[in-house]
Amino acid sequence: MHHPHLQPGTLWPAIVQRTAHALQSGALCPIETVQAAIDDGGVRFLVRQVSSLARKDQARRAGRAGGNPFLPYDPELFVADISDTHVVLLNKFNVIKHHLLIVTRRFEPQESLLTVADFAALLACMAEFASVGFYNGGAAAGSSQAHKHLQLVPLPFAEGGPALPIGPLLESARLAGTIGTIGAVPGLAFAHAFAPLDLFAEPVHEMACTACERYRALLDAVGVRAVEVDGGLRQSAPYNLLVMSAGLLLVPRSRECVEGIPVNALAFAGSLFVRDAAQMRAIENLGPMHLLWLAAAAGP
Repeated sequence: MHHPHLQPGTLWPAIVQRTAHALQSGALCPIETVQAAIDDGGVRFLVRQVSSLARKDQARRAGRAGGNPFLPYDPELFVADISDTHVVLLNKFNVIKHHLLIVTRRFEPQESLLTVADFAALLACMAEFASVGFYNGGAAAGSSQAHKHLQLVPLPFAEGGPALPIGPLLESARLAGTIGTIGAVPGLAFAHAFAPLDLFAEPVHEMACTACERYRALLDAVGVRAVEVDGGLRQSAPYNLLVMSAGLLLVPRSRECVEGIPVNALAFAGSLFVRDAAQMRAIENLGPMHLLWLAAAAGP
């Protein structure tokens, strides 16, 4: 079946219009936060603390209650058709404004490997405005839904300071020529692999093929294997992926939470989320970089 495709220039207006409508109807339930900055290891981490807990608990219960919120999805949260394989929705319980979910039309498990079609859908959206794309590969990597979905948030994360907190480290590594095709970023203390890539150098489909190849090489580099299950390829271990204009960063994971603090892909970009003042103190005491080191796996 052929579906409408995303037309350039239409995504941002659709997001703004749908957000206003979904806020009015109550379909969108933003989680109010207060934010603080913590400097650690050359990164200005942004830490958001929930100011109202009720909604997040409601969100957690909804996520854990089983069922599939993406099949069918709530039409109130629908933003646009991207391709024959993917749609873009608003994230119902968003912490960051205009947080998007890029969801497969048909059910695919979240543990299945990303495909060229997944990257094409993500890059088509990222080409429309400054943003960072990410993927939580499995429950231990912070994913609460079993239906395959990538995510996207606009940049900058906060006014003043770099658009992406880990951006300056990536930039200095690039300028110093310390990363080849696949390598580590000096200064990032946690297990990871990075592939520099100029994401918008080629048309979306060609770039999606390149990005998908690099992603498979990054999985190899951190020791996550492709395992065949029911005729499809799945990951052998949990991981997070960040898709940035500068390239792809992949982090193998050992556990979902550190001191009760949930860690997902955005944490490795420099954006953390805590439920209360006690968790904020835990981050201050541990240091954000050490927290991420504890959440990541030891690597191969």
